[in-house]
Amino acid sequence: MMIATVGLTCSGPADAQWAVFDSSNFGQNLLTAERTLTQINNQIKALQNQATMLNNMARNLTTFNFPELQQITSTLQKIDTLMGQAQGISFKVSQLDAQFARLFPGQTGTVSTTDQQLANAKARLDTVMAAYRQTMAAQSQIAENVTTDATTLATLSDRSQSSEGALQVAQATNQLLALTAKQQIQIQQIMATQYRAEATDASARAQASIDAQAATKAFLGSGSAYTPR
Repeated sequence: MMIATVGLTCSGPADAQWAVFDSSNFGQNLLTAERTLTQINNQIKALQNQATMLNNMARNLTTFNFPELQQITSTLQKIDTLMGQAQGISFKVSQLDAQFARLFPGQTGTVSTTDQQLANAKARLDTVMAAYRQTMAAQSQIAENVTTDATTLATLSDRSQSSEGALQVAQATNQLLALTAKQQIQIQQIMATQYRAEATDASARAQASIDAQAATKAFLGSGSAYTPR
């Protein structure tokens, strides 16, 4: 009888200390926390993607300095100066006809005096020599540019290989095209000076032949032999 009383006496406080566990509420809170964590992770990924996009945009907008452009322009200006120093027959179309007619008049320009013939021949020879001298000057200038162009090409090639963004790639390509254009212009200029010198030389030889024929005709006169009466 006493054992039962003790059991009853002890069972009262023990039942009062038990906490109530709501499994449904716990599960709901766990799902809410999971959804919140997922949203945070998605926001972090979105921010990372945006940062990557902005970084790529910044790289694509990064520019190259192009100090070689001034050097290329300066070289072309030097060659243009040499072209402008043409003597005798210039490269200006507006002056070509008058200069050519003065130096190579053809049949209409033949003269009878020896002094005038010598003066005209000397003027033509000076013109031919000036044309070849200018051709050699242009060739020398372009030959000096080859070493510089090789260095510039190596620099631009390295710059092209190290391009990071689309803008740098486009700029590096344009820089290489600028160097190529410069070399093409140099080829055209040296061809112009070479052909000018050859044409001047050929014209001088043709005029000398015309003068020689006129001199021979003047020396022979009518060509009739003298017959004594």
